[in-house]
Amino acid sequence: MVFRWAATASGSMVLVIIAAIAAFLIVKAIPAIQKDDSNFFTTKEWFTDGDHPKFGIAATAFGTVLTAAIALLLSVPVALGIALCLSHYAHRRVASILGFVIDLLAAVPSVVFGLWGRDYFFDPITNLSKWLHDVAGWLPIFGSEGPYGKGILLGSIVLAIMILPIVTSLSREVFLQTPPENQEAALALGSTKWEMIRTAVLPYGRAGIIASVMLGLGRALGETIALALTLGAVFKIDFDLLGSNGVTIASNIASRFGEANEFGRSALIASGLVLFTITLVVNMAARAIIYRRREFVGGSA
Repeated sequence: MVFRWAATASGSMVLVIIAAIAAFLIVKAIPAIQKDDSNFFTTKEWFTDGDHPKFGIAATAFGTVLTAAIALLLSVPVALGIALCLSHYAHRRVASILGFVIDLLAAVPSVVFGLWGRDYFFDPITNLSKWLHDVAGWLPIFGSEGPYGKGILLGSIVLAIMILPIVTSLSREVFLQTPPENQEAALALGSTKWEMIRTAVLPYGRAGIIASVMLGLGRALGETIALALTLGAVFKIDFDLLGSNGVTIASNIASRFGEANEFGRSALIASGLVLFTITLVVNMAARAIIYRRREFVGGSA
């Protein structure tokens, strides 16, 4: 009974902490939102100085969602391929070494990825952007004529590399939990290894895959320093991936918080409240998707 009460109290403490964070953000954000001369949700500009402040989260929220979506699009297929290779194709000793290296990559600080992307990945991305514009410039996402370098493409690629170890490690563990009898039954029916993976491994681990992708998305949505170093910090809503533009809520907070006055910090906290809400909604949607697939949840548990 003591253990039950202790476990219940520990689980409830998570909800209390989340509620406390939300209350703090709301209290600190209200003064800035009340003094905002524009619509906080539709304004793209960010001018908190002066007698008539005008700021909003339209551009930063758009950049946050866009960079995270592109990062997932680039990283998830590669991460799942690596996870399947480590769990079902690579030699056990090789898989152990590579798995250890991937786990170490997840512990690398984000500022290291940001500095690497800014200083060493800048020129390759510039050349890639020029090539994409020459080949597919008729598409709006590749229509920018420059300047190239810092922008959505560079930030999204760096972000994709950052979340790759998380999705890979969790997916690998999920694939390894597939019951051997399910795999052996598929092979006994004449399936090839890929058919066995497609019919036995992937369906069994679908809930775990969704959970790993959502954890990667949470990392992408909240990433700060790496994106502050690789994005163009231009407040506009544009699907152009090549130009020097793009800003996210987290990168804007990191860039401005140290030099902001009291009102400016309140405005940045208001934008943090929006990021908190987006992250909460994404996680709730992920849990809803997982619970809808109860047959896989029960098997994974």
